[in-house]
Amino acid sequence: MPTITSNQAQIHYHTFGDPTRPAIIFSNSLGTQYSMWQPQIDFFQDHYYVVCYDTRGHGKSSTPQGPYTLAQLGEDIIALLDHLHVEKANFCGISMGGLTGQWLAIHHPDRFKHIIIANTAAKIGQEQAWLDRAQLVRKQGLQPIADTAAARWFTAGFIEAHAETVKQLSENLAKGSAEGYASCCEALAKADLRSDLKKITVPVLIITGQQDPITTVADGQAMQNVIPHSQLFQIEASHISNIEQAQAFNRAVFDFIQA
Repeated sequence: MPTITSNQAQIHYHTFGDPTRPAIIFSNSLGTQYSMWQPQIDFFQDHYYVVCYDTRGHGKSSTPQGPYTLAQLGEDIIALLDHLHVEKANFCGISMGGLTGQWLAIHHPDRFKHIIIANTAAKIGQEQAWLDRAQLVRKQGLQPIADTAAARWFTAGFIEAHAETVKQLSENLAKGSAEGYASCCEALAKADLRSDLKKITVPVLIITGQQDPITTVADGQAMQNVIPHSQLFQIEASHISNIEQAQAFNRAVFDFIQA
């Protein structure tokens, strides 16, 4: 199980494909692990050096004492790229991973060729709601969150047609680290990049889910209005669009990087 040490965390990662090809790194959403990117791993590894990892507090990465900050989540990625001797990568992150991508574009533009941010916003939700959720999870564990996750993540049609996929993701969430989840909630509570988006110089693609109740199309449009030369792609999906509409998602990312 390959890991690196970054700011007191052991970050678990996997690589796929030829390391001499251009790199693309994928960053997972809150309550998931790197396996959420399997449709992208399958698609991109023939053309790119694919790097996936578990965000601190998630999957097989360790759970150092929180609360975490968005800066920590971003610096974990820089540490991983340094470890792999990747000077410049393409980045794709969803939800929390998309917020991390915005931070990277602002603070480490020299390390990225393109940045794709999916189903995200410059500020996700309200501070108190995240703090309340962190407190709830520390008291009750992740099962109550997992029991209702599917309805937030996917459309009803996808849930019905792909019950096993949805069940696996929900079970992975329930089995995760409550402390890691809560500490990331605390990072999201404080994260607000709205005033910094205008500084971004890296080419950015914003993917929004037309049925996403968490980070809406309007959130994506608000980012596009501020991020210079950014592009917006709407996808017929809810919050976890890379799984719900994997083919359209992959094509949008591939075409953006290739262009």
